[in-house]
Amino acid sequence: MKFKWLYFLLSAIVLVPGIISLLLFGLKPSIDFTGGSLLEYRFDQKVDQSKIESVLKDKKINYSSIQLSGENTYLIRAASLDAQMGTVIKTALEEQLKQTPQEFRFENVGPILGQELLIKTFMAILLAAGFIMSYVGYAFKNLRFGICAILAMFHDSFVMLGIFSLLGHFAGVEVDTLFVTAMMTILSFSVHDTVVVYDRIRESQKKMPGVSLVDLINKAVTETMSRSLNNSLTIIFMLLALFLLGGDTVKWFTFALLIGTISGTYSSTFTAAPLLVIWDIIEKRGKGKG
Repeated sequence: MKFKWLYFLLSAIVLVPGIISLLLFGLKPSIDFTGGSLLEYRFDQKVDQSKIESVLKDKKINYSSIQLSGENTYLIRAASLDAQMGTVIKTALEEQLKQTPQEFRFENVGPILGQELLIKTFMAILLAAGFIMSYVGYAFKNLRFGICAILAMFHDSFVMLGIFSLLGHFAGVEVDTLFVTAMMTILSFSVHDTVVVYDRIRESQKKMPGVSLVDLINKAVTETMSRSLNNSLTIIFMLLALFLLGGDTVKWFTFALLIGTISGTYSSTFTAAPLLVIWDIIEKRGKGKG
């Protein structure tokens, strides 16, 4: 814990650019949030995706993604289009690729996550955070454990949001319903890993009541470090393989889980535990002044 300010500095290096990006650019929403058109075409022969992109750019189509959804089959997500523009695109693809595309789907869809549902999701996260804070505080007989666990959880949330804000602005990466799923999954993982460290601190407090909190935290971190690393690395290796070898449809969902797993593992040891130390120092200074 003597390096606690270094850990906070490392977190700030990641968090500050992301938060600035969130304030300036926000997140780039996908068709799941904004609504739009879905066009799916199947070709007789393999085609170069860049040629499909050139057709859409030539026709000035505002599209968000082109994904391989099957053998020689591509799914295009674009802003709302009418039937006439759909015919124009199909004709242009036929001329460019020298083969007639088979139209599997052309439909306009509304946003999957409307504003009302997003507000409810945000309120659910706050409500869940309140329950987690209360439960952890009750389980450990001290509310500061619950508050520090929630702060570490929000640390991971802003790491993910900030990184995807930067990716959205500079690389055009969009957030969709899978990103929301990854976000919720990582929140639970973050708290779970933090509770493991806190539980070891509680056990040590019972066995060694005269030892300072800093020494108990150092002991707990040392004892749980190998367990946390072994557990997280198995997940990270799997997600890394899926990110590198998986399809485009799950690429950024996997990346979100990968970032969240790394951040959750880091914050449990290097954010949640040092926050307890800072809290203890402030508390003791306050009593000293009193």
